[in-house]
Amino acid sequence: MDEMVKKLAGFGIPAIILLVAMSATGLAGAAAFTAALAALGPFGMLGGAGLLLLIGLSADKITEFGYEKITTMVIKEQLKTNPKEDMIEKVKKYPITKGMKLKVIDFIQKA
Repeated sequence: MDEMVKKLAGFGIPAIILLVAMSATGLAGAAAFTAALAALGPFGMLGGAGLLLLIGLSADKITEFGYEKITTMVIKEQLKTNPKEDMIEKVKKYPITKGMKLKVIDFIQKA
């Protein structure tokens, strides 16, 4: 059951993106669908479909690992080239929740 929920969450995000793009076209029906796919992709409709597929697969992997694990992995890589103080200042400016900021800053300080 958990695996099915993860898959649905992964494919829910591209659907939301497509619906927003369709509403932005000002068209209805198949014309809105076609125009939205063409606007999303770099190579017309096929590019739009590919982009939505890529977003779906990425979202699926993020839900599989968890955003906290991915965040700590990214921070660990950035600490190889950036000093801790600079990373803490960057994190303070990130548009994330206060609780997540505290977790990330604590992770940086312990690293």
